[in-house]
Amino acid sequence: MTKTNSAQPPANPLVLGKLGAPYGIRGWLKVFSSTENAESIFDYQPWFIQHAGKWQLVELESWRHHNQDLIIKVKGIDDRDAAAQLTNAEISVNAADLPALDNDDYYWKDLMGCKVVNLQGYEMGKVIDLMETGSNDVLVVKANLKDAFGAKERLIPFLDEQVIRKVDLDTSTIEVDWDPGF
Repeated sequence: MTKTNSAQPPANPLVLGKLGAPYGIRGWLKVFSSTENAESIFDYQPWFIQHAGKWQLVELESWRHHNQDLIIKVKGIDDRDAAAQLTNAEISVNAADLPALDNDDYYWKDLMGCKVVNLQGYEMGKVIDLMETGSNDVLVVKANLKDAFGAKERLIPFLDEQVIRKVDLDTSTIEVDWDPGF
């Protein structure tokens, strides 16, 4: 099954997906990936889940595609009933174990909570979410309480150089070329 303490539980857990329903009778489970490319979830190891209030290491025996789904076989899980106990568990990794990115690439988790300021110095609010639209990502910015334009939330396209002028993770600030009234 899953083992405890053979790898350190995540100090800074980052959810990358979720275990789904059992598949078949031999302990396979569906996996729902939150990574940009669904298969990329397997690049991030080790996986941890919270089971019975404790972090447990998930050791993969195998994975494969089945139709449009990804399915996995966890070491030690050999029947449908044992697999069912893991259904809906979130798959987490330690954020510190993520590979370093190039200068102009960012993990969404790093942009969350950043203050968004336009070129004129107007503070537009803080990033509370990001959305993938197909053509580009979009920052969801919660406006400040007393926003001069009455905005509660702004959707700002994450377009390098066009809209996003500077991302400074040290100061948690994103500078944008964006009209605060829009």
